[in-house]
Amino acid sequence: MKTLDDVLGYPIKIYQNREWFCFSLDSVLLANFATIKYSTKKIIDLGTGNGIIPLILSLRTKSKIEGVEIQNDLVNLAIESVKYNQLDDQIFIKNIDIKELKNEKNLYNTYDLVLTNPPYFKDLVASTKNLDFHKTIARHEIKINLSEIIQVASLLLKDGGTFSMINRTDRLVEMVELFKKNNIEPKKIKFIYKNTLSESTMVYVEGLKNGLPGLKVLSPFFVYNLDGTDSSEYSEICKKVL
Repeated sequence: MKTLDDVLGYPIKIYQNREWFCFSLDSVLLANFATIKYSTKKIIDLGTGNGIIPLILSLRTKSKIEGVEIQNDLVNLAIESVKYNQLDDQIFIKNIDIKELKNEKNLYNTYDLVLTNPPYFKDLVASTKNLDFHKTIARHEIKINLSEIIQVASLLLKDGGTFSMINRTDRLVEMVELFKKNNIEPKKIKFIYKNTLSESTMVYVEGLKNGLPGLKVLSPFFVYNLDGTDSSEYSEICKKVL
C-alpha cells in the first residue's frame, strides 16, 4: 500500500510502499555524511530506490542530482516524491540498470560526487526466500555486486571527484581493496554503532578518484544512548539542512 510519509524531521515527504521497500537510517546517514564542496555541481546516486538520498541531498545543495534505479516500481515512487516536493528542476530519476551506465561513454568523467547504498549481502539464504522481490533486490547482490558498482562509479567520476558509500562493516576490507583497484583512494572512514557498548555494524567510506594517499578515521557515530534515547549525533542529523 502506497503511503506519503514524513522523513524524520526534514521539510520533505516521500512516497513509499511498506510491502516493497522503505528507506532506512543508512541512506539518511549517507546523504548527510557525503562531502559536498562548492565545486560539486553534478551528483548521481547509484541504486536510488525510492529516491530518499536525492531528496535529502536537495536540502544540502542546489546542484543537479540524478538517481538511477533498476526497479521500475520504486522509480515511479521516487518520481512522485520529486514532484510532490517540487524538485523537478533539480532531481532526475532514471529507470536503468547501473551496469548499463558503462555503455554511456558520454557520462564518463563528468560527475563530481557519486553515492551508493548498495545491496549488503552476497548470497541469498533460506530466511530470505519469502521476502518481497523488491526487498530481495535491494538487500542482496542479485542484479549487481559491489565490484561492479565501484567500477561504474570510477568511470563516472571526474579526477578528484568524490565517491561515498555506506555498507556493512564486515565488508570494509573488500570495499577498500575495490576502491584502490578502481583508482579511488580511500580518504575517510566513519564507523557507525548502535550505542557505545555495541560493535560497529555499518561503516561509511569516502574516496577521491586518483586522489593522493592519506586516510582519516573520523569520530564514531552512535545512533542511541545506553538508555535507548536518540544520541546527540543522531538528533543533530536532522538539523543539518540549508
